[in-house]
Amino acid sequence: MAGSKMAATKRKRRGGPAGPAKKLKRSEKDAKPPAKSSEVAEEAEEEDRNRIPGPVCKGKWKNKERILIFSSRGINFRTRHLMQDLRMLMPHSKADTKMDRKDKLFVINEVCEMKNCNKCIYFEAKKKQDLYMWLSNSPHGPSAKFLVQNIHTLAELKMTGNCLKGSRPLLSFDPAFDELPHYALLKELLIQIFSTPRYHPKSQPFVDHVFTFTILDNRIWFRNFQIIEEDAALVEIGPRFVLNLIKIFQGSFGGPTLYENPHYQSPNMHRRVIRSITAAKYKEKQQVKDVQKLRKKEPKTILPHDPTADVFVTPAEEKPVEIQWVKPEPKVDLKARKKRIYKRQRKMKQKMSSGNAK
Repeated sequence: MAGSKMAATKRKRRGGPAGPAKKLKRSEKDAKPPAKSSEVAEEAEEEDRNRIPGPVCKGKWKNKERILIFSSRGINFRTRHLMQDLRMLMPHSKADTKMDRKDKLFVINEVCEMKNCNKCIYFEAKKKQDLYMWLSNSPHGPSAKFLVQNIHTLAELKMTGNCLKGSRPLLSFDPAFDELPHYALLKELLIQIFSTPRYHPKSQPFVDHVFTFTILDNRIWFRNFQIIEEDAALVEIGPRFVLNLIKIFQGSFGGPTLYENPHYQSPNMHRRVIRSITAAKYKEKQQVKDVQKLRKKEPKTILPHDPTADVFVTPAEEKPVEIQWVKPEPKVDLKARKKRIYKRQRKMKQKMSSGNAK
């Protein structure tokens, strides 16, 4: 009986007849009358306006451009900083160890294949003072070789502009890029290398700076500007450098030459011209000195007397000659007189001292 009673009580607690259900408290929102559909739509629009947009990187990453940025051995500190600045500005870039200068350039295609890169920026240093840049589409080409001049890195410029790391840049090109075919080819190559692919995992969904490529004096001038949101003004960030085109090749790091710059002058030739100019100045000075020495050694030519030269010459008045009959008095030597006076005073002092001693 006791066991049946306990079971009955348990049944009542678990599944027995439930008591009267408690009434839930109505909140203040439930107490209000239901809102109209127009008000609900307006509130939804306001929420959409105030809502922060989601990341753009959720899209599909289709453009698989990867850039390999590295250099040869023997570069200086400025080139190394420039290379690091480009890697920071281009989130789709990859790095590699420095390549030995003895290796051939076509080895870079194999390095790009190992790194899974289809574009390459290679800095080649020569004589520890000349810097060359290769822009190449690996492995089929084309490729272009430039001489890099007037390098200014981010660390030394100290500009007031700033941009988000990894943001996608706008590319601005000079209208002269569309006038000549070799510039049009370079424009396409620069677009594919410097433009950050959309939806890249390391890129940021913002566009806040501009890469400008300007043609001036047969050279390509690179600048990086920040876009200010208030008035869309531009403030330079850096780095900056100038590319002097040498050749455009059909293949990657070699092949038939598509274009050769007729205005290009090698750094060795430039230094040679400067040395020849300074040597010419030195030779000219030496020749002038030799001519002056020869003129001094030549005998002087005596010109005949010109009678008209003495027309305006007035003779001076002749002074009478005075003969001195009296012998002049000898000059007094003051130093000798002072010495004699000092000797007399010493003798007097010696006599006085000797008398007092006795």
